[in-house]
Amino acid sequence: MTIMPVNLSQDELSTLLPMKQLIEALRTSFTTGCSAPAREHHSIEGLNNQQGTLLLMSAWSPPGNTRYMGVKQVNIFPGNAESGKPALNSTYNLFDGNTGEHLAAMDGNTITGLRTVAVSALAADYLARPNAKSLLVLGSGRISSLIPDAYKAIREIEKIKIWDINIESAQRLVDTLRRKGYNCEIAASLEDAVPEADIISSATLSHAPLICGKWLRPGTHVDLIGAFTSEMRESDDECVSMAKVFIDTEEVFHEGGDIVQPIKEGVINRSHVQAKLADLTSGTAIGRSNNEEITLFKAVGTALADLSAATLAFQTKMKE
Repeated sequence: MTIMPVNLSQDELSTLLPMKQLIEALRTSFTTGCSAPAREHHSIEGLNNQQGTLLLMSAWSPPGNTRYMGVKQVNIFPGNAESGKPALNSTYNLFDGNTGEHLAAMDGNTITGLRTVAVSALAADYLARPNAKSLLVLGSGRISSLIPDAYKAIREIEKIKIWDINIESAQRLVDTLRRKGYNCEIAASLEDAVPEADIISSATLSHAPLICGKWLRPGTHVDLIGAFTSEMRESDDECVSMAKVFIDTEEVFHEGGDIVQPIKEGVINRSHVQAKLADLTSGTAIGRSNNEEITLFKAVGTALADLSAATLAFQTKMKE
């Protein structure tokens, strides 16, 4: 019998992937593991000498009676902005891992956004203080808008501040979060806001450090979601060197500027990174050990998380 693949839109995926369930699915997936080859980057010459990038991220679960395989295709064409089109388009395709049959096509941007913040919240469940109540978000884009829901799923967040270099954009996000019932306000100054926060989550495209170590108070957890290339960073050397550092995958040592640059400059070495997220979920590494430690989690994204989110969405849809 031929399987007809389902198509899952942005709105449907948001319903199929409630944050608490997604975090728990990721906890299981990071513990179990999967096969995830190095991501592929291909340059594509576009119109008017504009360069595009085709990014492929694939993964498949371990052998078993039920097995899944998936691939995310991300098309990045910065020149699209000139014609008012999105610079990034993404699709996720899920397959039966035993037969190769196509099961579902999903909006890749939604899968990426939800799994990104859920991974950060999962890490924070091991690294943030149990009594953490205040959250500072750097950035006001699509990923930043999802961060409060993710952290609310693992901590009793009572107060949120939003900082962005574009204060009008920050205010729009504040207004949106207030309508959702959050106690939220603008952070006018990072120097003032950083010392007040229990958790700092940064999702920006910054090429220069935004979070200074000298501003951090004991017990803070720093979550670095943005700065996804080796040339970008969101934290300074002092922030990284004084923190107990954890990462999502080994790719951080190639793509995460917040770790790559301090290592290159001799500020830290690779052994400064305590463990990967899989070590935390499996119990082979300990996260926060006291309320005074400053912890830091750096993520660059992994195909394992994409596969986990896509699998949860598909399985939930099939139960309807």
